Amino acid sequence: MPESFKTLCFYCGLLLLAIPALPQDTLSAKALPLPVTVTGYAPGAEGKRVRITTSGDGLTNMEKVLTSAGVEANGRFSATFNLPRTTEVIFAIQFHTAGVYLEPGEKYDLRIAPMNYDDYSDKDPFLQSQNLTLELLHTHTESVNSLIARFDSLYDSFLLDNFNALYRERKKNRVDSLHALLDREFPVRKNPYFDAYVRYKVASLEQLSQYYNPAILAAKYLSAKPVLFWNREYMDFFNNYFTKYITVTSIPLHKIDFKPLLTGNQPVKNMLNALSSDTILDTGPLREMALLKGLLEFYSLPGYDRPAILEALKTLHEQSQFEGTREVAGNCILYLERLQPGSTAPEFSLTDRNGKELTLNDFKGKPLLLCFWTTWCTECLTEMDLLVPLYEKYKEQINFLSVSADKYLSKMVLFIDLKKEYTWNFANLGDRLETLLDYEIRSYPFFVLIDSRGRIFRYPAAAPGGGLEHQIVQLLHE
Repeated sequence: MPESFKTLCFYCGLLLLAIPALPQDTLSAKALPLPVTVTGYAPGAEGKRVRITTSGDGLTNMEKVLTSAGVEANGRFSATFNLPRTTEVIFAIQFHTAGVYLEPGEKYDLRIAPMNYDDYSDKDPFLQSQNLTLELLHTHTESVNSLIARFDSLYDSFLLDNFNALYRERKKNRVDSLHALLDREFPVRKNPYFDAYVRYKVASLEQLSQYYNPAILAAKYLSAKPVLFWNREYMDFFNNYFTKYITVTSIPLHKIDFKPLLTGNQPVKNMLNALSSDTILDTGPLREMALLKGLLEFYSLPGYDRPAILEALKTLHEQSQFEGTREVAGNCILYLERLQPGSTAPEFSLTDRNGKELTLNDFKGKPLLLCFWTTWCTECLTEMDLLVPLYEKYKEQINFLSVSADKYLSKMVLFIDLKKEYTWNFANLGDRLETLLDYEIRSYPFFVLIDSRGRIFRYPAAAPGGGLEHQIVQLLHE
């Protein structure tokens, strides 16, 4: 070998040693989004919409709408949207759902099994929800969906056969047999998402079966490891491990009073410094994700300053050097502020009694009383009758909108045509059931007061028979 070549190799080696190690947040850093194209066939759903969403992160599970697509007369639909990484995506028609894993830059063809979406029975749509049967066409055995389906089948069978031995008899050697099985079935795991999915599914089993003690689990699966906040199995393990971690589980941390740290100067910096006393939290991304988990728990505990918690989350969202922290902190803020007084009311687009589209923006400039109801709900009808004198008294100062959750507009129109005293605005949800999700409506009647700028004033508001007028007066004198 020429001496000059040896010298070049020597200096190249020095150069490689000088390159800094990749940050622990490498996998959770913001990836370049790439388009994903989905074409599908959903017989029976003609004229309806397919809603495509993701949970975003495993800490808040805040639904993020990727897009929606109309199902054409031939049952076909298509959609294109961007994804930054392998993502579990939910396809929903009405409240019927199915999940699938999609990878950036890929094209997918899927088929949803036929279903009767036009059930005329009067039922709460949440109670009618079923799992869609979704089939990916033209897929291959090494795709992430095929791999996860195969693994889940093996894992479920193993758990069914070994549940008593693992959880009652504490036979830890059964976990060894699972490791051996997986090594045989998946000797090489090239797909990063699938590899993490398997590792942390097994980690959860090791945790619940007490195969390892918490310190060893942390060393094996958390310390000096990337924070995979978008991977379902990683976050299941993370959430189980860090539940009440700051206040109860961690020996160094449960002795620290975080309340004064939260309300003092530089709260985020001081809380992160406190967390650094726990050697398990040995990287910035893990420490910050543990703090996010703790802040969410603090929010529901007595004695913690909620505005200070939100300010700490905003600091992490705006100033963290880690993209994963910034993204999840932003979701935490949305999660805690959603439908709270002062937060922006969710948009909607509905059909009124005359077939005209109504949106939230149509009512801005005056406060709005929003009422969700159905024609088959007896209590709804009682409260609607009590709403009549309130409408007559306040109709010049506040808008009234009653939103029928009946599946068909004609049913709502037929009913209110018989009630001549119902002269305010009425609209029908039809298939736009996302409005029920956005407002988290689980029972009827349900009232919401929105101010003139489109912000939540009371959620839920009182019913007409239970103090609604007092709240209307408060809103008008705000």
